Amino acid sequence: MKKLIIAGGTGFLGKSLIEYFSPKFDNITVLTRGKSRLIKNIKYLNWDAENIDDWQQEIEGSDVLINMTGRSVDCRYNQKNKKIILNSRVNSTKVLDQVIQNSIEPPKVWLNSSTATIYRHSLDIEMSENGGEIGSGFSVEVAKAWENAFFSSVKTGTRKIALRTSIVFGKGGGAFTPIKNLAKLGFGGKQGLGNQKVSWIHIDDFVRSIEFILQTEDINGVINLVAPKPTNNFKLMKTVRNSLGVPFGIPLPKGLLEIGARLIQTETELILKSRNVIPTKLLKAGFKFKYNTIFSAIEEICN
Repeated sequence: MKKLIIAGGTGFLGKSLIEYFSPKFDNITVLTRGKSRLIKNIKYLNWDAENIDDWQQEIEGSDVLINMTGRSVDCRYNQKNKKIILNSRVNSTKVLDQVIQNSIEPPKVWLNSSTATIYRHSLDIEMSENGGEIGSGFSVEVAKAWENAFFSSVKTGTRKIALRTSIVFGKGGGAFTPIKNLAKLGFGGKQGLGNQKVSWIHIDDFVRSIEFILQTEDINGVINLVAPKPTNNFKLMKTVRNSLGVPFGIPLPKGLLEIGARLIQTETELILKSRNVIPTKLLKAGFKFKYNTIFSAIEEICN
């Protein structure tokens, strides 16, 4: 394919997409809040993710648009941060949609980030795209508003997919780094009760699944970007300890987690919510995961 646009492509996931797709596209444009610059076939263009500017010219005639824009949820959910989290996702989606609506030759495919957190806390029932039960609370309301902004308008000729992604594990960044550090410090025991489900995906399968979606024209709408087998917090932390050769892990009860979360300015929801999500659409479409179990994924990352 010729031209790929990645909005918000300077984080862990964005960098992984750039590395994976740079040999597969003639040109890649990254919309970033940083400085405009050119590195080989990758053009970085400054944008504020809210207003139309010169970057709109890049959208015209592009093959693929992937929007990864969104303020990190790893913070305290005070009113100021809630507003930033919501607006960073909704406003960026709306301004991209506005440009696409006015395009003569819009992108063939538009993938927009979403989150598996949209489903309710579940210890028993696995959540698929069709039968999954939507939850409640701030994070869910953000996810609903995000997807509504994405699907509220229809541009003929542009296939649209919302990526309900859960935790992505990989080397060099992302969600695995703080988990690894906790385990190395001796705090790699269960967190809370330890029975909360953890839906996850290895970074290699994340980028491979994006390519699979691009190549599979009948995939559209919402899609769960997670591995086939959710684990739970207890098994996750035990697997990390074993892979790192750490003989023990001090458990962290909910009360202690609440205190710690306040100290490091984050929320316990990121750890304690049970995300029990499965990739029904990907599996039915024929996607083959390289890492099906949490053991195989963590072993590859650690070793």
